[in-house]
Amino acid sequence: MQEIELKFLVPEYKVDALMRQANIKSSQTNQLAAYYFDTAKQDLAKSGIALRIRKEGEDWVQTIKATGDGMAARLEHNHTLDNQQAQLAADEQTLSPDLQIYNDSDLADILAHFDLETLADELIQQYVTDVERITRLVKKEGNVIEVAYDEGLVHHGEDDSIQQTIHEIEFELLQGSPEYLFEVAKTWCKRYKLCVSTVTKAERGSLLLANKEFTDAVKSDLDQLDISKKMSQPAFMRAVVHNCMLQILPNASAIAAGSPDGNHVHQLRVGIRRLRTALKFFDGFSEQVNSDWIPVLKQTFSLLGEYRDREILQIKTQPMLEEQGAPHVDWTPERDALKVQPIDAVRANDFQLTLLELIEFTMSDPSSEANADKLAKPKLCKILNKLFAKIAKASEHFAELDLEEQHDVRKRLKSLRYISEFVAPMFKKKKTKKFLKYLEPAQDILGEYNDSLVGHEFYQQKTEQDANAWFAVGYFGAEQEHAAKECGNSLKTVKNAPTFW
Repeated sequence: MQEIELKFLVPEYKVDALMRQANIKSSQTNQLAAYYFDTAKQDLAKSGIALRIRKEGEDWVQTIKATGDGMAARLEHNHTLDNQQAQLAADEQTLSPDLQIYNDSDLADILAHFDLETLADELIQQYVTDVERITRLVKKEGNVIEVAYDEGLVHHGEDDSIQQTIHEIEFELLQGSPEYLFEVAKTWCKRYKLCVSTVTKAERGSLLLANKEFTDAVKSDLDQLDISKKMSQPAFMRAVVHNCMLQILPNASAIAAGSPDGNHVHQLRVGIRRLRTALKFFDGFSEQVNSDWIPVLKQTFSLLGEYRDREILQIKTQPMLEEQGAPHVDWTPERDALKVQPIDAVRANDFQLTLLELIEFTMSDPSSEANADKLAKPKLCKILNKLFAKIAKASEHFAELDLEEQHDVRKRLKSLRYISEFVAPMFKKKKTKKFLKYLEPAQDILGEYNDSLVGHEFYQQKTEQDANAWFAVGYFGAEQEHAAKECGNSLKTVKNAPTFW
């Protein structure tokens, strides 16, 4: 069985208002104690599988969940245990899952690489979640949504004093169309300023075991890019957006939850840039793409960039300069003084609603579109040809271009790389891999050049408050001409790259 569910963090200042909608006369309140199991090496978690036994009212239910689309859909199998035996095992602290029930289940394929007998012997209780759940149903024209508000704790399996709080709301489609699920979720998101969360209770438990508060920053994973040669334009667009969202959502979720890690900011910006590239260059591939997404994504990207630029100055540029003999310059005040911090940009309601609409788009049916019979590949080849030609032309006189034009060339090079990665499954692997090897060094060189230009501008401004900044101004000024020529040479290498399309 596949469950379709959306999970959100609830801002503290909206809890009381939200509770008036969640805790109505028809709602139900249950105390749920769930025991999660895995091997000592967390082999199930590494495979995207969560296995638990939970007391739900008077019933004991064994549940296994596996990764579905990585966003809103997950595979789930529930099995009600013998209540008396399960309660006795819980009292005696011998509770353990029965894995034999999965031999003929829908999840048999997912567990195929495990020996169930060996796995059963290796399972141990990892952590326990204890939450109070308030549930209510939202119904309309045959559609049924369960709204579940959870508040409680996750406890370490071996030390009950080690714990973290759980405070979230979930919307699960019990019956009807996913469109109604998103309609309800967007209404609540607007009203209560909810933030999309990708962190499951199982992941919270894994974080607790690892003594971590947030998941690691997530990079793009092209192995999860589901592209085929004969794919239609609408289907291709959904597959690309889906892959971008697999990078965007977990990083945005961590920032919204309070992560101070700049790597989350960086990887979120990369994910947004990849998505913006797709929306720009694949314009017309799908009639269901909302033009309102682009300005929201652009604004969020820019706000995150203001923070990231100042952080790079502090953690990368300044240490590099000090190795060259520069005096110390502190960039912390500029970073901390920003009116819009990453958490503010990510929690912004327009960005959160855009995330929901993008998730909904990836789950919609491409075959219903007017151009569902148009193949993506021919048009993609034209896009690649045009973009490659512009970069090749710029390689001949890059150093003579003004700074804005140079920046445009750098953006085109990034776009060429992202598009090449998106379309790679449609072409021969060796050829695409060889082409990308030409792109990556040039992108690195142009990236360093851009960081220097940004640094030069910031240090010039800084001289008004700190004379120590003059060293950097002189350093970057002296390097600029040479660096621009190096960029031009790297682009000439790209110009001579053997194309794969």
